[in-house]
Amino acid sequence: MTDSKKSATLTIDDASFDLPIYSPTAGPDVLDIRKLYAQAGVFTYDPGFTSTASCDSTITFIDGGKGELLHRGYPIDQLAGKSHYLEVCYLLLYGELPSATELEDFEERVTHHTMIHEQMANFFRGFRRDAHPMAIITGVVGAMSAFYHDSTDVSDPWQREVASIRLIAKMPTIVAMAYKYTIGQPFVYPRNDLDYASNFLRMCFAVPAEEYEVNPILARAMDRIFTLHADHEQNASTSTVRLASSSGANPFACIAAGVACLWGPAHGGANQACLEMLREIGTVDRIPEFIARAKDKDDPFRLMGFGHRVYKNVDPRATVLKQSADEVLELLGVENNPLLQVAKELERTALNDPYFVEKKLFPNVDFYSGIILEAMGFPTSMFTPIFALSRTVGWISQWKEMISDPGMKIGRPRQLYTGATLRDYVDIENR
Repeated sequence: MTDSKKSATLTIDDASFDLPIYSPTAGPDVLDIRKLYAQAGVFTYDPGFTSTASCDSTITFIDGGKGELLHRGYPIDQLAGKSHYLEVCYLLLYGELPSATELEDFEERVTHHTMIHEQMANFFRGFRRDAHPMAIITGVVGAMSAFYHDSTDVSDPWQREVASIRLIAKMPTIVAMAYKYTIGQPFVYPRNDLDYASNFLRMCFAVPAEEYEVNPILARAMDRIFTLHADHEQNASTSTVRLASSSGANPFACIAAGVACLWGPAHGGANQACLEMLREIGTVDRIPEFIARAKDKDDPFRLMGFGHRVYKNVDPRATVLKQSADEVLELLGVENNPLLQVAKELERTALNDPYFVEKKLFPNVDFYSGIILEAMGFPTSMFTPIFALSRTVGWISQWKEMISDPGMKIGRPRQLYTGATLRDYVDIENR
């Protein structure tokens, strides 16, 4: 953190307090209130922490007004267009783009850690057959600490590195196995001769009875989905991982906490909600009806997959993913899928409607990722697990950054207490 060259004065009754102001490399200035309680005896009140910087970080920066997303300073559209997921993983983890030798070494380390401990297969079979994949993934990721004891000491930099590689490498296998278990098909083992995205698709869709060839267009689209969801600054699940990490919990427990938080429909379930909305619309001829409802302030209906809480302009990830969506739909066709027909017509209608253009309600990354995953054949129950797979590297990068911070403290938010004040216990016969 840079030295403060500015300050603000807070006056409470007759006392004044000087609060340092720090200027980041990008984004708004930050008012330092760390000593406010000790000096003034007051807390700040910020439900949802929407105006509070909980940490300083060098990993990801978002400017919602400009529609900008940077990883280590690199725009997401350049990374998604010119790079690939594992290279972005390296960037997030280590701070710089790798050389050819560094990337080859990193890819090899990830590739040769994709298998999970064979006894973990028995762990899957302990779940009901109709368990949600996210329930399975949360449990299995947390259980990794019971199988990999040699990478749970967060004070050891080498163990942190081993845990990081293991999580990135094994998460696709765990997610694919969760999917296979819920549909009653045999587990498919990873293969070292396939790239990260192709390997995941094969583990999800291959069966022992026949050969499965991964289409490169689908693999590229999958890789872009991974890349575009890799990290997104201090969102709910990332903040959960950081809070769990602040207690010194092992990395597998921390990432399991992130998975559990992501499961919430307000966070990781947005693309699933988008597909459910498309099913509600049903057919192309009903789109005008739902467009009108979306414009009606008195109607609770909202177009899912349009606009974004953070981005007040175009979601930069959506611009990239639209290209992949077009390629996938051209490859697989939409003629026999009414849902995808509705999606394409809804996109066209919204992009040409002055109301949506004026309010900047453009299709976001959830809209296009939902369309792609639906076209590939994934059920909506797998959308959030794929999000978790993608976000794992972001969680790990944030976790490693926090653990390495010499000023790290255990998270301890305060509260505005509005309950009863001190009162005496009343014996039960007198109540």
